[in-house]
Amino acid sequence: MPINLADIERGAPFAGDYASALAALQERLSRAQVAQIVHRRRAVIVLEGPEGAGKKAVLKALGAAFDPVHYNVHNITPDRRHSNEGHWLARFWNCLPAAGHTAIFLHSWYRRVLEDHVMGLVSEKEWKRGFDEINEFEAQQRDYGTLLVKLYFHATDRILDERIAARASDPWRHHLLGPVELRTVDGREAYRQALAQMFKQNDTRWAPWTGIDANDEPAARISALTVIADALEAAIPKEPPERVQPAIHFSKPAKVTPA
Repeated sequence: MPINLADIERGAPFAGDYASALAALQERLSRAQVAQIVHRRRAVIVLEGPEGAGKKAVLKALGAAFDPVHYNVHNITPDRRHSNEGHWLARFWNCLPAAGHTAIFLHSWYRRVLEDHVMGLVSEKEWKRGFDEINEFEAQQRDYGTLLVKLYFHATDRILDERIAARASDPWRHHLLGPVELRTVDGREAYRQALAQMFKQNDTRWAPWTGIDANDEPAARISALTVIADALEAAIPKEPPERVQPAIHFSKPAKVTPA
């Protein structure tokens, strides 16, 4: 059943001690990442949503929990290449994680069927073909043992407008306003139509979408981090693997007697 964004527009504030809940989740995520590293599992986390929906705040919270050596963040911008310069998914293959690592995509291959489509950067034939290409790409990752977690952050137009206006009025936050995302503000209805089609085509059994109510930022962070922690814990064994090498024994260095 495709996601209906109207179902997640509650905007209820987080009930409870936010600081304690965040710390507990970050501890869970840290432990889950250690298990992922030890078991040499791969994970891909996709953060999608409009400008002002709180994706970067979740990214910062993840960064505070994860060992930075074992994850990479990819901020995906529109593909400016022409079709004769190679397949459009090629740049994403180059970003996929190695064993024991996580790749986090701030926007992703879904730009093809969302922003790029709405802004007319790709032809109708190209974006329609993109749905099947994405499904095949994600199925290949799951067949190869990679965990896929796809989160879509949704907030109402009123909330998004308030957040964008706050950034526009603060010169220290102008850098948070992406020109591509701002151009889609005027085309929100077209974006909603593209989004509905994307959920219909790409909310699959092997790579399902999870909608995040982003109207209340603290609640959205807790919700998103909980989904990620649950997914990692479900996919990765909690016990360490059997030792494949002899135990390493350390001996004290021999005491040297002065001459």
